[in-house]
Amino acid sequence: MSQGAQFADGVGAEDPRNAAVVLESRGLKKTYGSGEKIISVLTDANLLLRQGEMVAIVAPSGAGKSTLLHLLAALDTPTSGTVYFATKAIESIHDAALAEFRNRAIGFLWQRHQLLPDFTAAENVAMPLLVRGNDFTTALETARKWLAEVGLENRADHRTGELSGGEQQRVAIARALVTGPSVLLADEPTGDLDEQNAWAVFELLQRLHRTHKLTSLIATHNLALAARCDRILALEHGVLQTREAAASAGGVPGGEAS
Repeated sequence: MSQGAQFADGVGAEDPRNAAVVLESRGLKKTYGSGEKIISVLTDANLLLRQGEMVAIVAPSGAGKSTLLHLLAALDTPTSGTVYFATKAIESIHDAALAEFRNRAIGFLWQRHQLLPDFTAAENVAMPLLVRGNDFTTALETARKWLAEVGLENRADHRTGELSGGEQQRVAIARALVTGPSVLLADEPTGDLDEQNAWAVFELLQRLHRTHKLTSLIATHNLALAARCDRILALEHGVLQTREAAASAGGVPGGEAS
């Protein structure tokens, strides 16, 4: 990348504020297909995410928000470009450490909760701890504490199908944070919820962001929710650009990116 290249927040690569950067992408490109059927989703996505920030990425559905978050979480690999966590290139991390990165450093929140229907809320939240190797009793105890933090202590022993949509997403939030990650990546976390539940879930994310000193990146098409974040980035034609919060559909919860 050339010296003086600009990132989505307008900060040059040599800016001293880079010392506070937790997650960074440089020149991310992602294409699918081959030959004449190549589809380019990301063309040059550059991002600096500083410690403690809550940043929104806005774009209409299908613009590549999910693809970008998957690359940042090392759930997928870019066609070209590099993702850095704490200044270290993710691509240079060996497989075992990469799994550790996904389990400990990053909390990922999906639009659709992805809860396992045959397990209780507490068991779903405990899953990342069990994958880590924690014993079942300790993992379940920690899971119950997180469910209490999202207001579901009385629903811990209910299965997924016995929970409302808003409750299911709260369980998913608890699962994303149960391992104590430093970064939360949320992919349309309110996209499947009605307006009332969408605001409730977003306000919960804001509270958890503050109390647990998280660094959060939230992909959304809801401009009113995005306006409550520290910064707004727009994903346009595969490139991230700074977007002014004033263009947030007048604070209407249903306002969408176009």
